[in-house]
Amino acid sequence: MAQGSNNNDAFLGSAMQFMQAGQNMAQQFMDYLGKASGNAAPVQLPPADPQALTALQKHYMDQQMSLWQAMLAKQQGGEQSFKVEPQPGDRRFAAPEWRESPLYDYIHQAYLLNTQYLNRIVELMPAQDEKGKDRLRFVARQVADAMAPSNFAATNPEFIKLALETKGQSITDGINNLLKDFEKGRISMTDESVFEVGKNIATTEGAVVFENDMFQLIQYTPLTEKVGTRPLLVVPPCINKFYIMDLQPENSLIRYMVEQGNTVFLVSWRNPKEAQGHLGWDDYLEQGPITALRVVQEITKVKQVNALGFCVGGTILTSSLAVLKARGEGPVASLTLLTTLLDFKDTGEIGLFIDEQGVTAREATIGKGGLLPARDLQNTFSFLRANDLVWNYVTGNYLKGQKPQAFDLLYWNSDSTNLPGPFACWYMRNMYLENNLRVPGKLQMCGEFVDLGKLDMPVYLLATREDHIVPWQSAYESTRILGGNIRFVLGASGHIAGVINPASKNKRSYWINDDVKTDASGWIAGATEMKGSWWSDWAAWLKPLSGEQRAPRKPGNTKYKPIEPAPGRYVKERAV
Repeated sequence: MAQGSNNNDAFLGSAMQFMQAGQNMAQQFMDYLGKASGNAAPVQLPPADPQALTALQKHYMDQQMSLWQAMLAKQQGGEQSFKVEPQPGDRRFAAPEWRESPLYDYIHQAYLLNTQYLNRIVELMPAQDEKGKDRLRFVARQVADAMAPSNFAATNPEFIKLALETKGQSITDGINNLLKDFEKGRISMTDESVFEVGKNIATTEGAVVFENDMFQLIQYTPLTEKVGTRPLLVVPPCINKFYIMDLQPENSLIRYMVEQGNTVFLVSWRNPKEAQGHLGWDDYLEQGPITALRVVQEITKVKQVNALGFCVGGTILTSSLAVLKARGEGPVASLTLLTTLLDFKDTGEIGLFIDEQGVTAREATIGKGGLLPARDLQNTFSFLRANDLVWNYVTGNYLKGQKPQAFDLLYWNSDSTNLPGPFACWYMRNMYLENNLRVPGKLQMCGEFVDLGKLDMPVYLLATREDHIVPWQSAYESTRILGGNIRFVLGASGHIAGVINPASKNKRSYWINDDVKTDASGWIAGATEMKGSWWSDWAAWLKPLSGEQRAPRKPGNTKYKPIEPAPGRYVKERAV
Protein backbone atom coordinates (compact mmCIF):
# COMPACT_ATOMS: atom_id res chain seq x y z
CA MET A 1 0.00 0.00 0.00
CA ALA A 2 2.84 2.36 0.88
CA GLN A 3 4.44 1.79 -2.53
CA GLY A 4 1.12 2.45 -4.32
CA SER A 5 0.64 5.58 -2.25
CA ASN A 6 4.11 6.80 -3.21
CA ASN A 7 3.34 6.22 -6.91
CA ASN A 8 0.06 8.08 -6.55
CA ASP A 9 1.83 10.98 -4.89
CA ALA A 10 4.50 11.01 -7.62
CA PHE A 11 1.93 11.13 -10.40
CA LEU A 12 -0.11 13.76 -8.59
CA GLY A 13 3.02 15.86 -8.20
CA SER A 14 3.81 15.44 -11.90
CA ALA A 15 0.24 16.37 -12.83
CA MET A 16 0.43 19.56 -10.79
CA GLN A 17 3.81 20.40 -12.35
CA PHE A 18 2.47 19.99 -15.88
CA MET A 19 -0.64 22.01 -15.12
CA GLN A 20 1.71 24.76 -14.01
CA ALA A 21 3.85 24.16 -17.11
CA GLY A 22 0.81 24.79 -19.29
CA GLN A 23 0.22 28.09 -17.53
CA ASN A 24 3.93 28.94 -17.88
CA MET A 25 3.85 28.14 -21.60
CA ALA A 26 0.94 30.50 -22.05
CA GLN A 27 2.75 33.22 -20.07
CA GLN A 28 5.96 32.76 -22.09
CA PHE A 29 3.90 33.13 -25.23
CA MET A 30 2.55 36.43 -23.95
CA ASP A 31 6.05 37.55 -22.91
CA TYR A 32 7.27 36.77 -26.42
CA LEU A 33 4.50 38.88 -27.93
CA GLY A 34 5.41 41.72 -25.62
CA LYS A 35 9.08 41.67 -26.63
CA ALA A 36 8.22 41.27 -30.32
CA SER A 37 6.11 44.42 -30.17
CA GLY A 38 8.89 46.38 -28.47
CA ASN A 39 7.42 46.13 -25.01
CA ALA A 40 10.07 44.90 -22.57
CA ALA A 41 7.53 44.14 -19.87
CA PRO A 42 5.41 40.98 -20.02
CA VAL A 43 1.96 41.65 -21.41
CA GLN A 44 -1.28 40.32 -20.05
CA LEU A 45 -3.91 38.46 -22.04
CA PRO A 46 -5.82 40.91 -24.27
CA PRO A 47 -9.45 41.40 -23.35
CA ALA A 48 -11.40 38.26 -24.15
CA ASP A 49 -14.75 36.83 -23.23
CA PRO A 50 -14.28 36.22 -19.47
CA GLN A 51 -16.73 33.34 -19.46
CA ALA A 52 -15.03 31.67 -22.41
CA LEU A 53 -11.62 32.09 -20.78
CA THR A 54 -12.85 30.68 -17.47
CA ALA A 55 -14.47 27.76 -19.27
CA LEU A 56 -11.24 27.10 -21.18
CA GLN A 57 -9.15 27.08 -18.00
CA LYS A 58 -11.60 24.73 -16.30
CA HIS A 59 -11.64 22.43 -19.34
CA TYR A 60 -7.83 22.40 -19.35
CA MET A 61 -7.62 21.51 -15.64
CA ASP A 62 -10.24 18.79 -16.08
CA GLN A 63 -8.31 17.26 -18.97
CA GLN A 64 -5.05 17.27 -17.03
CA MET A 65 -6.74 15.52 -14.12
CA SER A 66 -8.36 13.03 -16.49
CA LEU A 67 -4.95 12.28 -17.98
CA TRP A 68 -3.41 11.84 -14.53
CA GLN A 69 -6.18 9.45 -13.45
CA ALA A 70 -5.96 7.51 -16.73
CA MET A 71 -2.20 7.08 -16.41
CA LEU A 72 -2.61 5.98 -12.80
CA ALA A 73 -5.19 3.39 -13.85
CA LYS A 74 -2.89 2.14 -16.61
CA GLN A 75 -0.02 1.79 -14.16
CA GLN A 76 -2.24 -0.35 -11.96
CA GLY A 77 -3.16 -2.64 -14.86
CA GLY A 78 -6.42 -1.02 -15.89
CA GLU A 79 -7.54 0.47 -19.18
CA GLN A 80 -6.37 3.96 -20.09
CA SER A 81 -9.69 5.75 -20.55
CA PHE A 82 -8.20 9.10 -21.59
CA LYS A 83 -5.39 9.54 -24.11
CA VAL A 84 -3.90 12.51 -25.99
CA GLU A 85 -2.65 11.75 -29.50
CA PRO A 86 -0.20 13.85 -31.55
CA GLN A 87 -1.36 15.57 -34.71
CA PRO A 88 -1.08 13.49 -37.92
CA GLY A 89 2.51 13.60 -39.18
CA ASP A 90 3.98 14.53 -35.77
CA ARG A 91 6.60 11.83 -35.10
CA ARG A 92 8.39 13.41 -32.15
CA PHE A 93 6.93 10.84 -29.77
CA ALA A 94 6.75 7.84 -32.11
CA ALA A 95 9.61 5.90 -30.48
CA PRO A 96 8.46 3.15 -28.06
CA GLU A 97 10.48 4.71 -25.21
CA TRP A 98 7.79 7.37 -24.86
CA ARG A 99 5.22 4.72 -23.88
CA GLU A 100 7.35 2.10 -22.12
CA SER A 101 7.80 4.32 -19.09
CA PRO A 102 4.64 5.63 -17.36
CA LEU A 103 6.50 8.83 -16.52
CA TYR A 104 7.49 9.68 -20.11
CA ASP A 105 4.14 8.49 -21.41
CA TYR A 106 2.56 11.03 -19.10
CA ILE A 107 5.11 13.76 -19.87
CA HIS A 108 4.55 13.76 -23.62
CA GLN A 109 0.75 13.58 -23.36
CA ALA A 110 0.70 16.39 -20.81
CA TYR A 111 2.81 18.47 -23.17
CA LEU A 112 0.31 17.84 -25.99
CA LEU A 113 -2.47 19.01 -23.68
CA ASN A 114 -0.49 22.15 -22.89
CA THR A 115 -0.06 22.81 -26.60
CA GLN A 116 -3.81 22.43 -27.16
CA TYR A 117 -4.43 24.83 -24.29
CA LEU A 118 -2.09 27.43 -25.78
CA ASN A 119 -3.70 27.13 -29.21
CA ARG A 120 -7.17 27.59 -27.72
CA ILE A 121 -6.02 30.68 -25.85
CA VAL A 122 -4.90 32.13 -29.19
CA GLU A 123 -8.35 31.54 -30.66
CA LEU A 124 -9.88 33.56 -27.79
CA MET A 125 -7.50 36.48 -28.32
CA PRO A 126 -8.83 39.38 -30.42
CA ALA A 127 -6.90 40.43 -33.53
CA GLN A 128 -7.29 43.31 -35.98
CA ASP A 129 -7.62 40.99 -38.96
CA GLU A 130 -7.07 37.40 -40.05
CA LYS A 131 -3.38 38.05 -40.77
CA GLY A 132 -2.98 39.26 -37.20
CA LYS A 133 -4.66 36.09 -35.95
CA ASP A 134 -2.39 33.99 -38.14
CA ARG A 135 0.65 35.74 -36.64
CA LEU A 136 -0.55 34.79 -33.16
CA ARG A 137 -1.05 31.18 -34.27
CA PHE A 138 2.43 31.08 -35.79
CA VAL A 139 4.14 32.49 -32.69
CA ALA A 140 2.18 30.11 -30.44
CA ARG A 141 3.36 27.19 -32.56
CA GLN A 142 6.98 28.34 -32.32
CA VAL A 143 6.75 28.62 -28.51
CA ALA A 144 5.06 25.23 -28.18
CA ASP A 145 7.50 23.50 -30.54
CA ALA A 146 10.50 24.94 -28.70
CA MET A 147 9.23 23.67 -25.33
CA ALA A 148 8.60 20.08 -26.42
CA PRO A 149 10.02 17.51 -23.95
CA SER A 150 11.78 15.84 -26.87
CA ASN A 151 14.11 18.87 -27.10
CA PHE A 152 15.58 18.47 -23.60
CA ALA A 153 17.89 15.82 -22.17
CA ALA A 154 16.05 15.47 -18.85
CA THR A 155 12.67 14.81 -20.47
CA ASN A 156 13.71 12.74 -23.51
CA PRO A 157 13.81 9.00 -22.79
CA GLU A 158 15.49 8.29 -26.13
CA PHE A 159 18.44 10.43 -25.04
CA ILE A 160 18.69 8.65 -21.69
CA LYS A 161 18.45 5.15 -23.15
CA LEU A 162 21.06 5.86 -25.81
CA ALA A 163 23.42 7.48 -23.31
CA LEU A 164 23.24 4.36 -21.11
CA GLU A 165 23.69 1.99 -24.04
CA THR A 166 26.74 3.86 -25.37
CA LYS A 167 28.18 4.53 -21.89
CA GLY A 168 28.02 8.25 -22.52
CA GLN A 169 29.57 8.24 -25.99
CA SER A 170 26.37 9.64 -27.53
CA ILE A 171 26.64 12.63 -25.20
CA THR A 172 30.23 13.24 -26.25
CA ASP A 173 29.31 12.90 -29.92
CA GLY A 174 26.42 15.31 -29.45
CA ILE A 175 28.66 17.93 -27.89
CA ASN A 176 31.15 17.55 -30.74
CA ASN A 177 28.33 17.92 -33.28
CA LEU A 178 27.17 21.06 -31.51
CA LEU A 179 30.67 22.58 -31.57
CA LYS A 180 31.08 21.82 -35.28
CA ASP A 181 27.73 23.43 -36.06
CA PHE A 182 28.69 26.48 -34.02
CA GLU A 183 31.72 26.86 -36.29
CA LYS A 184 29.53 26.58 -39.40
CA GLY A 185 26.90 28.89 -37.95
CA ARG A 186 24.00 26.57 -38.82
CA ILE A 187 22.45 23.23 -37.96
CA SER A 188 23.67 20.30 -40.06
CA MET A 189 20.75 18.63 -41.83
CA THR A 190 22.72 16.11 -43.86
CA ASP A 191 26.18 14.63 -44.24
CA GLU A 192 27.60 17.36 -46.44
CA SER A 193 30.86 15.47 -47.05
CA VAL A 194 29.00 13.04 -49.34
CA PHE A 195 28.00 15.62 -51.96
CA GLU A 196 29.90 17.86 -54.34
CA VAL A 197 28.27 20.14 -56.89
CA GLY A 198 29.31 19.05 -60.35
CA LYS A 199 30.56 15.67 -59.15
CA ASN A 200 27.51 13.75 -57.91
CA ILE A 201 24.83 16.46 -58.02
CA ALA A 202 24.19 18.98 -60.81
CA THR A 203 25.83 16.57 -63.27
CA THR A 204 23.71 16.99 -66.42
CA GLU A 205 26.25 17.58 -69.18
CA GLY A 206 26.52 21.00 -70.75
CA ALA A 207 28.57 24.19 -70.93
CA VAL A 208 28.46 27.78 -69.76
CA VAL A 209 28.06 29.79 -72.97
CA PHE A 210 27.62 33.28 -71.49
CA GLU A 211 28.14 35.08 -68.20
CA ASN A 212 27.80 38.53 -66.72
CA ASP A 213 28.04 39.85 -63.18
CA MET A 214 24.65 38.35 -62.26
CA PHE A 215 24.34 34.94 -63.91
CA GLN A 216 25.91 32.25 -66.04
CA LEU A 217 23.92 30.83 -68.93
CA ILE A 218 24.22 27.05 -69.22
CA GLN A 219 23.38 25.25 -72.46
CA TYR A 220 22.88 21.52 -71.93
CA THR A 221 24.19 18.87 -74.31
CA PRO A 222 21.41 17.20 -76.37
CA LEU A 223 20.51 13.62 -75.47
CA THR A 224 18.25 12.83 -78.46
CA GLU A 225 18.88 12.36 -82.17
CA LYS A 226 16.44 15.17 -82.98
CA VAL A 227 15.51 18.32 -81.07
CA GLY A 228 12.79 20.92 -81.49
CA THR A 229 13.90 24.07 -83.30
CA ARG A 230 12.46 26.16 -80.47
CA PRO A 231 14.71 26.03 -77.37
CA LEU A 232 13.64 26.13 -73.73
CA LEU A 233 15.01 28.76 -71.32
CA VAL A 234 14.74 27.89 -67.61
CA VAL A 235 14.79 30.62 -64.93
CA PRO A 236 15.10 29.11 -61.43
CA PRO A 237 14.70 31.11 -58.21
CA CYS A 238 17.55 33.42 -57.21
CA ILE A 239 16.78 32.80 -53.53
CA ASN A 240 18.54 29.44 -53.68
CA LYS A 241 20.67 27.36 -56.07
CA PHE A 242 19.34 26.04 -59.38
CA TYR A 243 20.45 22.46 -58.83
CA ILE A 244 17.26 21.56 -56.97
CA MET A 245 16.19 20.95 -60.57
CA ASP A 246 19.30 18.84 -61.28
CA LEU A 247 20.12 16.89 -58.13
CA GLN A 248 20.96 13.44 -59.50
CA PRO A 249 20.16 11.81 -62.85
CA GLU A 250 17.18 9.83 -61.53
CA ASN A 251 15.41 12.90 -60.11
CA SER A 252 16.72 15.66 -62.40
CA LEU A 253 14.01 17.78 -63.98
CA ILE A 254 16.65 19.40 -66.19
CA ARG A 255 17.82 16.05 -67.54
CA TYR A 256 14.19 15.08 -68.17
CA MET A 257 13.69 18.27 -70.19
CA VAL A 258 16.72 17.42 -72.32
CA GLU A 259 15.56 13.81 -72.75
CA GLN A 260 12.27 15.10 -74.19
CA GLY A 261 14.12 16.58 -77.17
CA ASN A 262 14.48 20.16 -75.94
CA THR A 263 17.55 22.35 -76.37
CA VAL A 264 17.68 23.54 -72.77
CA PHE A 265 19.30 26.74 -71.50
CA LEU A 266 19.36 27.64 -67.80
CA VAL A 267 20.06 30.81 -65.82
CA SER A 268 22.49 30.04 -62.99
CA TRP A 269 22.23 33.04 -60.68
CA ARG A 270 25.31 34.32 -58.92
CA ASN A 271 25.43 34.11 -55.13
CA PRO A 272 25.75 37.86 -54.43
CA LYS A 273 28.66 39.26 -52.47
CA GLU A 274 29.20 42.82 -51.26
CA ALA A 275 30.21 43.86 -54.79
CA GLN A 276 26.70 42.95 -56.00
CA GLY A 277 24.96 44.51 -52.99
CA HIS A 278 23.74 47.49 -55.03
CA LEU A 279 21.64 45.43 -57.48
CA GLY A 280 17.91 46.05 -57.61
CA TRP A 281 14.80 44.47 -59.16
CA ASP A 282 15.34 46.17 -62.54
CA ASP A 283 18.90 44.85 -62.65
CA TYR A 284 17.65 41.29 -62.14
CA LEU A 285 15.20 41.72 -65.03
CA GLU A 286 17.41 43.56 -67.51
CA GLN A 287 20.63 41.67 -66.80
CA GLY A 288 18.81 38.39 -66.08
CA PRO A 289 16.04 36.91 -68.27
CA ILE A 290 15.98 39.79 -70.77
CA THR A 291 19.68 39.31 -71.48
CA ALA A 292 19.40 35.51 -71.40
CA LEU A 293 16.55 35.54 -73.94
CA ARG A 294 18.61 37.66 -76.33
CA VAL A 295 21.62 35.34 -76.05
CA VAL A 296 19.48 32.21 -76.56
CA GLN A 297 17.92 33.77 -79.66
CA GLU A 298 21.35 34.59 -81.08
CA ILE A 299 22.77 31.11 -80.38
CA THR A 300 19.80 29.20 -81.80
CA LYS A 301 18.89 31.76 -84.51
CA VAL A 302 15.17 31.69 -83.68
CA LYS A 303 12.74 34.54 -83.07
CA GLN A 304 10.88 32.89 -80.20
CA VAL A 305 11.78 30.47 -77.43
CA ASN A 306 9.81 28.59 -74.80
CA ALA A 307 10.42 29.77 -71.23
CA LEU A 308 9.96 28.27 -67.77
CA GLY A 309 10.19 29.94 -64.36
CA PHE A 310 10.23 28.32 -60.92
CA CYS A 311 9.01 30.13 -57.77
CA VAL A 312 10.43 33.68 -57.62
CA GLY A 313 12.24 32.84 -60.86
CA GLY A 314 8.77 32.68 -62.40
CA THR A 315 7.89 36.09 -60.98
CA ILE A 316 11.13 37.56 -62.36
CA LEU A 317 10.62 35.90 -65.76
CA THR A 318 6.99 37.03 -66.09
CA SER A 319 7.94 40.59 -65.10
CA SER A 320 10.72 40.54 -67.72
CA LEU A 321 8.28 39.41 -70.41
CA ALA A 322 5.89 42.21 -69.43
CA VAL A 323 8.72 44.73 -69.83
CA LEU A 324 9.54 43.33 -73.28
CA LYS A 325 5.85 43.38 -74.21
CA ALA A 326 5.70 47.08 -73.30
CA ARG A 327 8.70 47.57 -75.62
CA GLY A 328 6.84 45.86 -78.44
CA GLU A 329 8.82 42.61 -78.20
CA GLY A 330 7.49 39.06 -77.88
CA PRO A 331 10.44 36.64 -77.69
CA VAL A 332 8.55 33.86 -75.88
CA ALA A 333 6.16 31.45 -77.59
CA SER A 334 5.01 29.66 -74.42
CA LEU A 335 5.39 30.21 -70.68
CA THR A 336 5.57 27.61 -67.92
CA LEU A 337 5.33 28.74 -64.29
CA LEU A 338 6.06 26.31 -61.45
CA THR A 339 4.76 27.24 -57.96
CA THR A 340 4.89 30.94 -58.83
CA LEU A 341 3.08 33.91 -57.33
CA LEU A 342 1.83 36.80 -59.45
CA ASP A 343 -0.96 37.71 -57.03
CA PHE A 344 0.46 38.12 -53.51
CA LYS A 345 -2.80 38.65 -51.62
CA ASP A 346 -2.42 35.36 -49.72
CA THR A 347 1.20 34.29 -49.35
CA GLY A 348 0.78 31.76 -46.58
CA GLU A 349 2.93 31.84 -43.46
CA ILE A 350 5.92 33.44 -45.14
CA GLY A 351 3.86 36.61 -45.45
CA LEU A 352 3.63 36.75 -41.66
CA PHE A 353 7.29 37.80 -41.57
CA ILE A 354 6.68 40.81 -43.78
CA ASP A 355 4.95 43.96 -42.49
CA GLU A 356 5.32 47.70 -42.93
CA GLN A 357 7.54 48.10 -39.87
CA GLY A 358 9.88 45.32 -40.91
CA VAL A 359 10.15 46.39 -44.54
CA THR A 360 10.78 50.01 -43.56
CA ALA A 361 13.57 48.85 -41.25
CA ARG A 362 15.13 46.78 -44.04
CA GLU A 363 14.88 49.71 -46.45
CA ALA A 364 16.71 51.93 -43.95
CA THR A 365 19.57 49.48 -43.51
CA ILE A 366 20.08 47.64 -46.81
CA GLY A 367 17.59 49.30 -49.17
CA LYS A 368 20.28 51.44 -50.82
CA GLY A 369 22.99 48.79 -50.73
CA GLY A 370 24.14 45.77 -48.78
CA LEU A 371 23.08 42.16 -48.48
CA LEU A 372 20.21 40.21 -46.98
CA PRO A 373 22.29 37.32 -45.60
CA ALA A 374 21.62 33.75 -46.66
CA ARG A 375 21.43 32.73 -43.01
CA ASP A 376 18.43 35.02 -42.43
CA LEU A 377 16.58 33.53 -45.38
CA GLN A 378 17.41 29.96 -44.39
CA ASN A 379 16.25 30.50 -40.81
CA THR A 380 13.00 32.03 -42.02
CA PHE A 381 12.19 29.08 -44.26
CA SER A 382 13.32 26.52 -41.66
CA PHE A 383 11.04 27.90 -38.94
CA LEU A 384 8.05 27.58 -41.24
CA ARG A 385 8.51 23.86 -40.54
CA ALA A 386 10.44 24.02 -37.28
CA ASN A 387 9.81 20.46 -36.09
CA ASP A 388 11.07 18.99 -39.36
CA LEU A 389 13.89 21.42 -40.16
CA VAL A 390 15.09 22.64 -36.75
CA TRP A 391 14.13 20.62 -33.67
CA ASN A 392 14.42 17.27 -35.42
CA TYR A 393 18.13 17.96 -35.93
CA VAL A 394 18.62 19.48 -32.48
CA THR A 395 17.48 16.21 -30.90
CA GLY A 396 19.22 13.95 -33.43
CA ASN A 397 22.54 15.78 -33.73
CA TYR A 398 23.01 17.13 -30.21
CA LEU A 399 21.00 14.96 -27.81
CA LYS A 400 21.53 11.63 -29.55
CA GLY A 401 24.93 12.43 -31.06
CA GLN A 402 23.88 11.10 -34.44
CA LYS A 403 25.39 12.01 -37.79
CA PRO A 404 22.70 13.19 -40.23
CA GLN A 405 22.04 10.88 -43.14
CA ALA A 406 23.16 11.82 -46.64
CA PHE A 407 20.22 13.40 -48.47
CA ASP A 408 20.72 15.44 -51.64
CA LEU A 409 17.66 17.65 -51.15
CA LEU A 410 18.74 18.67 -47.64
CA TYR A 411 22.27 19.37 -48.91
CA TRP A 412 20.70 21.79 -51.38
CA ASN A 413 18.49 23.23 -48.62
CA SER A 414 21.62 24.11 -46.62
CA ASP A 415 23.33 25.75 -49.62
CA SER A 416 21.61 29.11 -49.25
CA THR A 417 22.22 32.35 -51.13
CA ASN A 418 22.41 36.01 -50.21
CA LEU A 419 20.17 38.62 -51.81
CA PRO A 420 21.14 42.20 -52.70
CA GLY A 421 19.41 44.56 -50.28
CA PRO A 422 17.76 46.84 -52.88
CA PHE A 423 16.35 43.83 -54.74
CA ALA A 424 15.03 42.20 -51.56
CA CYS A 425 13.43 45.41 -50.25
CA TRP A 426 11.75 46.25 -53.56
CA TYR A 427 10.44 42.70 -53.85
CA MET A 428 9.08 42.60 -50.29
CA ARG A 429 7.36 45.98 -50.57
CA ASN A 430 5.88 45.77 -54.06
CA MET A 431 4.95 42.10 -54.02
CA TYR A 432 4.33 40.83 -50.48
CA LEU A 433 3.35 44.09 -48.81
CA GLU A 434 1.44 46.04 -51.47
CA ASN A 435 0.63 43.33 -54.08
CA ASN A 436 1.27 45.76 -56.94
CA LEU A 437 2.31 43.34 -59.70
CA ARG A 438 -1.20 42.15 -60.48
CA VAL A 439 -2.49 45.71 -61.07
CA PRO A 440 -2.16 46.76 -64.74
CA GLY A 441 0.11 49.78 -65.16
CA LYS A 442 0.82 50.12 -61.43
CA LEU A 443 4.52 49.21 -61.52
CA GLN A 444 7.27 50.72 -63.61
CA MET A 445 10.10 48.28 -64.34
CA CYS A 446 13.16 48.99 -66.48
CA GLY A 447 11.50 52.24 -67.56
CA GLU A 448 8.24 50.59 -68.66
CA PHE A 449 4.81 50.43 -67.03
CA VAL A 450 3.89 46.74 -67.08
CA ASP A 451 0.61 44.92 -67.62
CA LEU A 452 0.72 41.13 -67.19
CA GLY A 453 -2.68 40.87 -68.88
CA LYS A 454 -1.04 41.69 -72.21
CA LEU A 455 1.02 38.49 -72.10
CA ASP A 456 -1.02 36.37 -74.49
CA MET A 457 1.17 33.30 -75.07
CA PRO A 458 -0.02 29.80 -73.99
CA VAL A 459 0.73 29.22 -70.29
CA TYR A 460 1.21 26.06 -68.21
CA LEU A 461 0.69 26.77 -64.51
CA LEU A 462 1.73 24.20 -61.90
CA ALA A 463 0.88 24.56 -58.22
CA THR A 464 1.25 21.97 -55.46
CA ARG A 465 -1.47 21.04 -53.03
CA GLU A 466 0.51 21.20 -49.77
CA ASP A 467 2.73 24.15 -50.66
CA HIS A 468 3.43 26.24 -47.55
CA ILE A 469 5.36 28.91 -49.49
CA VAL A 470 3.09 29.40 -52.53
CA PRO A 471 -0.47 28.39 -51.54
CA TRP A 472 -2.02 26.70 -54.55
CA GLN A 473 -5.13 28.89 -54.45
CA SER A 474 -2.86 31.95 -54.78
CA ALA A 475 -0.97 30.39 -57.69
CA TYR A 476 -4.36 29.73 -59.31
CA GLU A 477 -5.07 33.49 -59.28
CA SER A 478 -2.57 33.81 -62.14
CA THR A 479 -5.36 32.46 -64.36
CA ARG A 480 -7.12 35.79 -63.69
CA ILE A 481 -4.07 37.89 -64.52
CA LEU A 482 -2.37 36.47 -67.63
CA GLY A 483 -3.99 36.98 -71.01
CA GLY A 484 -3.16 33.76 -72.84
CA ASN A 485 -4.73 30.30 -72.99
CA ILE A 486 -3.93 28.68 -69.63
CA ARG A 487 -3.59 25.09 -68.48
CA PHE A 488 -3.61 24.84 -64.68
CA VAL A 489 -2.34 21.64 -63.05
CA LEU A 490 -2.25 20.86 -59.34
CA GLY A 491 0.45 18.46 -58.13
CA ALA A 492 0.46 16.44 -54.93
CA SER A 493 2.83 17.20 -52.03
CA GLY A 494 4.65 20.46 -51.30
CA HIS A 495 6.75 23.27 -52.77
CA ILE A 496 9.77 21.11 -53.61
CA ALA A 497 8.65 17.47 -53.49
CA GLY A 498 5.61 18.30 -55.59
CA VAL A 499 7.78 19.82 -58.33
CA ILE A 500 10.68 17.34 -58.19
CA ASN A 501 8.52 14.26 -58.79
CA PRO A 502 10.26 12.13 -61.46
CA ALA A 503 7.99 10.62 -64.08
CA SER A 504 10.04 7.39 -64.06
CA LYS A 505 9.09 6.66 -60.43
CA ASN A 506 5.36 7.05 -61.12
CA LYS A 507 4.70 8.36 -57.60
CA ARG A 508 2.03 10.65 -56.23
CA SER A 509 -0.60 12.20 -58.50
CA TYR A 510 -1.83 15.44 -60.03
CA TRP A 511 -5.19 17.03 -60.78
CA ILE A 512 -6.40 18.49 -64.09
CA ASN A 513 -9.44 20.55 -65.08
CA ASP A 514 -9.64 22.51 -68.32
CA ASP A 515 -12.16 24.97 -66.85
CA VAL A 516 -10.14 27.84 -65.38
CA LYS A 517 -13.02 30.32 -65.55
CA THR A 518 -14.33 29.16 -62.18
CA ASP A 519 -12.68 30.04 -58.85
CA ALA A 520 -10.15 27.81 -57.08
CA SER A 521 -12.74 25.91 -55.03
CA GLY A 522 -14.82 25.31 -58.15
CA TRP A 523 -11.75 24.20 -60.08
CA ILE A 524 -10.72 21.56 -57.52
CA ALA A 525 -14.32 20.36 -57.15
CA GLY A 526 -14.41 19.57 -60.86
CA ALA A 527 -10.83 18.34 -61.19
CA THR A 528 -9.82 14.79 -62.14
CA GLU A 529 -7.01 13.04 -60.28
CA MET A 530 -4.32 11.49 -62.48
CA LYS A 531 -1.81 9.00 -61.09
CA GLY A 532 1.88 9.67 -61.51
CA SER A 533 3.93 12.79 -62.17
CA TRP A 534 2.86 16.05 -63.78
CA TRP A 535 6.14 15.92 -65.78
CA SER A 536 4.54 13.71 -68.44
CA ASP A 537 1.52 16.01 -68.75
CA TRP A 538 3.77 19.06 -69.16
CA ALA A 539 6.00 17.33 -71.74
CA ALA A 540 2.93 16.46 -73.83
CA TRP A 541 1.71 20.09 -73.58
CA LEU A 542 5.10 21.51 -74.60
CA LYS A 543 5.82 19.11 -77.50
CA PRO A 544 3.66 20.81 -80.18
CA LEU A 545 5.07 24.20 -79.11
CA SER A 546 8.69 23.14 -79.67
CA GLY A 547 8.79 23.55 -83.44
CA GLU A 548 9.96 21.24 -86.17
CA GLN A 549 12.52 18.54 -85.43
CA ARG A 550 16.14 18.96 -86.52
CA ALA A 551 19.54 17.56 -85.73
CA PRO A 552 21.00 18.85 -82.44
CA ARG A 553 23.97 21.20 -82.27
CA LYS A 554 26.81 21.55 -79.81
CA PRO A 555 26.51 24.21 -77.08
CA GLY A 556 27.38 27.75 -78.07
CA ASN A 557 28.43 29.20 -81.43
CA THR A 558 31.25 31.32 -82.85
CA LYS A 559 30.13 34.39 -80.87
CA TYR A 560 29.24 32.58 -77.66
CA LYS A 561 31.95 29.99 -77.19
CA PRO A 562 31.79 27.58 -74.22
CA ILE A 563 33.48 29.15 -71.20
CA GLU A 564 33.56 26.14 -68.87
CA PRO A 565 31.67 22.88 -68.30
CA ALA A 566 28.32 22.86 -66.53
CA PRO A 567 27.37 23.52 -63.79
CA GLY A 568 29.84 26.43 -63.83
CA ARG A 569 31.56 28.47 -61.13
CA TYR A 570 28.66 30.59 -59.91
CA VAL A 571 26.60 27.72 -58.47
CA LYS A 572 29.61 26.52 -56.46
CA GLU A 573 30.01 29.81 -54.58
CA ARG A 574 28.73 29.29 -51.05
CA ALA A 575 27.47 32.03 -48.76
CA VAL A 576 29.80 32.77 -45.86
